[in-house]
Amino acid sequence: MKVKVRRMTEMEALKILVWQYAPPYSWYNFEKNESDFKALVEDDYYCVLSETGKLIGFFCYGEVAQVSAGLEGGFYRDSSYLDIGLGMNPLLCGKGYGVHFLPIGMEYAKRHFSFSKFRLTVASFNYRAIKTYLRVGFKECGRFLVGKYEFIVMIYEGDS
Repeated sequence: MKVKVRRMTEMEALKILVWQYAPPYSWYNFEKNESDFKALVEDDYYCVLSETGKLIGFFCYGEVAQVSAGLEGGFYRDSSYLDIGLGMNPLLCGKGYGVHFLPIGMEYAKRHFSFSKFRLTVASFNYRAIKTYLRVGFKECGRFLVGKYEFIVMIYEGDS
C-alpha cells in the first residue's frame, strides 16, 4: 500500500481530535481543545494518508514525543536517537497494522531528519503497542512513573 506522509493540516488535526479509542486506550484520546489542536498543527506532527486520501494515522518527532517525567529522569539525554510518537486511526487499531505503520514513520524520519536510531515512550498497560514495537525491533531501555502510570522507554538501534 502506498501512503503519503506530510505536515499536519488543520483539517487532519480536527479529524484526529475526535478519534475515540476504546478503553483502556481511551487514555490516548485528545482533549478536543485549542491547546491540543494547536499542538497538532504547530508542533512536529505529520499525518499519514492512504492512496485514496483517508487518514491512517500520525507521527510526531523530537521533544513533542517525549514525556516530561522521562526528561527529568534523564531518559532523553542521548541525542543520537530521534524520539518518535504515533497514533493510528482507532478503526485500524488491534488488527496487526502497526508493524507496517510504524516503519512508515521511521523511514520518513530517516529521509527527512537523517536519523537511523529511534526512541519511543509507551504506557506500560499498552500491551498491543509494546508487542508491535518489539516486533519492529525496539527494545526496552528503562521505565519511569508519572503518578500511577508507568512508562517504558524503548530504543531502536538501526538496521543491522
